[in-house]
Amino acid sequence: MIMLPVVLMVSSTLAALAPGEPLPALKGQFLTGRPAVLPEAASGRVALLALGFTYNSRFAVEAWIGRFRKDFGAKPQITFYEIPMIGGMAKLGKWFIDSGMRRGTPKQDHENVITVYGGTELWKQRVGFQAPDAAHLILLDQRGIVRWSHHGPFDEQAYSALSRHVTALAGIQ
Repeated sequence: MIMLPVVLMVSSTLAALAPGEPLPALKGQFLTGRPAVLPEAASGRVALLALGFTYNSRFAVEAWIGRFRKDFGAKPQITFYEIPMIGGMAKLGKWFIDSGMRRGTPKQDHENVITVYGGTELWKQRVGFQAPDAAHLILLDQRGIVRWSHHGPFDEQAYSALSRHVTALAGIQ
């Protein structure tokens, strides 16, 4: 009798991030070319992270960030990051993708855009990915702890909840 080894395949799954948990390291690159690691890059500030996993998710991300910038952009204790999450074969076009984003983003915002190549499947689990073209939002406090999250297109009611959290965390009126 010949015995063949049995290999068990275990899929790696993560629970979605929950309020009160620290953000795991998210590594990418600012549009300026500098390496970026969150939550360290936002240390000491309240930060909204807006992740997008598809080309079309940029519309939802831009709607959320546009409103957030209007309301909180002048506050030095608050920041935001647009984070395109690029996986699969698209990674091969990194130079073209980054060049296109640099051209389409005002220079003063290059340090607010972090491109992440790879690791998208794990991050999809972390944000409770369901709708490909949705914005996936994570609000961090000054220590990098998740305080609020949401996914979907821009929504006034959800934005009001976000705004209340930001105002309380930043200690502003």
